[in-house]
Amino acid sequence: MQPIETVGGGPLIPRPERTPGALRAACTVVAPDLLPAYDRVKDRALTEAVEHDSLKPVHAYLSHWAVLIEIERHPVMAKAYRRAEHLARIAATADEARGHLATASSLYREAAASVRRAP
Repeated sequence: MQPIETVGGGPLIPRPERTPGALRAACTVVAPDLLPAYDRVKDRALTEAVEHDSLKPVHAYLSHWAVLIEIERHPVMAKAYRRAEHLARIAATADEARGHLATASSLYREAAASVRRAP
């Protein structure tokens, strides 16, 4: 597999900062169909942060969405990730589903590593 920076000729947009506003703005460009989910997860993270008096839910949501946006910034990777998730959902056997989930997981980990390496 090629490094994420070279897959599909480069990213659609620059990598956003890991802030709620920047990630949401990036989502509106690269994955507008995910905006309702983004807003739900953000609201849930904020509610949990208040309920538990902890910023851990906010950090978790920001980290997860930074990775999802990283995937969506790269069209070829995004297509492969969505395809693997879809095939896992419709797989005829558990082994087949595991194979597709392994592909999606590998792509997610690659994107997460790229986000972690970012300056």
